[in-house]
Amino acid sequence: MRRRRPPVGAVIVTAILACVAATIGVVSCAADDVSSDLADQEMTCCWEDGATPAWLSGQLGIRIPEGASDRRAGYKVGQRYDTGLLSFVLPSGDAETYTGRLIEKDTAMIENSHPKEKGYRPAAAFGHLGLPEPETLVRGLRRSSLCPDALASPEGKYLQRCVDLFAHEFTPGTTRIYVRSTIEPSVTPPPAGQAP
Repeated sequence: MRRRRPPVGAVIVTAILACVAATIGVVSCAADDVSSDLADQEMTCCWEDGATPAWLSGQLGIRIPEGASDRRAGYKVGQRYDTGLLSFVLPSGDAETYTGRLIEKDTAMIENSHPKEKGYRPAAAFGHLGLPEPETLVRGLRRSSLCPDALASPEGKYLQRCVDLFAHEFTPGTTRIYVRSTIEPSVTPPPAGQAP
């Protein structure tokens, strides 16, 4: 009995398909590496020095209570708009009073019932300030969005830009306030080390 040889065309097609599959695999790995590098660059790029909590508080119109601790701020320059990040810690009772003076009467902050995945990385991440992203937190987190247009609340009259406001009771009796704002047109923080 003679063994039949596979047709030459089938061998050529199989070889071509194997080469295409190998090329796709190599290109896919390279694309993942480039995408990862670009994401890392986006996370570390374009943060301005000199964006102190006091300076950013003035730009946003978010007054920081005197008793606030662990004050942090960041300002990221973007291609279309900039983003300001502000965070500070208050005793939970003071945080409740503070947020109650920002949001309008008869309005409640909502819980984060649909958190983002742990790897969530917004364009301007609180991770730059050494903090978790508030959108990933569930327990003890409340959130709201505020804009200065006709905001009739005691602290709302100072607000100068739209903000996303988060309050997270990360330990019993201690709440971190997170504020993120898109800023158009851009502003320029003072040089690092110079008071606003």
